[in-house]
Amino acid sequence: MTELLAPAKLNLTLVVGPMRPDGRHEVATVLQRISLADRVRLDAADELTVTGFAGDTLVAQALEAFAAEAGVEPRWHVQIDKHIPVAAGLGGGSSDAAAALRLANWTLRRPFADRPLQELAARLGADVPFFLTTGPQLGEGDGTALRRLDLPQEYWVLLVLPHGARKESTAAVYNAFSGEEGFEDRRAELLRALALDDLALLPPNDLASSPLAEELRAYGAFRADVSGAGPAVYGLFAEQGEAVTANAALGDRGKAWIAAPGW
Repeated sequence: MTELLAPAKLNLTLVVGPMRPDGRHEVATVLQRISLADRVRLDAADELTVTGFAGDTLVAQALEAFAAEAGVEPRWHVQIDKHIPVAAGLGGGSSDAAAALRLANWTLRRPFADRPLQELAARLGADVPFFLTTGPQLGEGDGTALRRLDLPQEYWVLLVLPHGARKESTAAVYNAFSGEEGFEDRRAELLRALALDDLALLPPNDLASSPLAEELRAYGAFRADVSGAGPAVYGLFAEQGEAVTANAALGDRGKAWIAAPGW
């Protein structure tokens, strides 16, 4: 296989704690794939090239690191068919990198096992290891300590990227965070919601908020929040018709997608 879908993710909650010695923040987050996805294709080539997304740095960085680890030359061409909005809190770059790592790994005579591939992915960014797993995951530590979750998947997602929304880099958003107090209490709230299988009880995103989330709840979303460092906002709806109605009502607020949970 030379082609993979690279799905977007939602942070169904993001609880942020104090800075760690490695310069990253302690976090507790619930990560869920959705059906909105890029398409990543990898073929043999004379040298490493990435086309289709001029802003890519992470796929090239991932494959250079992978080749060095594997003791091979990075002779691949990667084509990215981009559908996930960039710098929106949806992990598109990390997902593309993880897909490229999988595809490159399959070209080796002796592919890496899951653990060393995960360890390499963790050095590239906190979200990359998640995209090498399956199913929803609880991310802790710096976000790369993952535990598989059995969460409800029977809902629809309305995703909205507000018009004119801009954010600083994810690193800058984290560096500006100063709400470490109460981290353990918020983490305990997260774990209680998971124990009850109730996504509506998950605590709100510590890093970012949006008035659009309240509007999505007014149209029937049982949970609505910003994903990651934003600015994308999502609403979870029990019925597809509710998501369609909300999309019609709020469609002028930004670019919107109706999606489903992805495995």
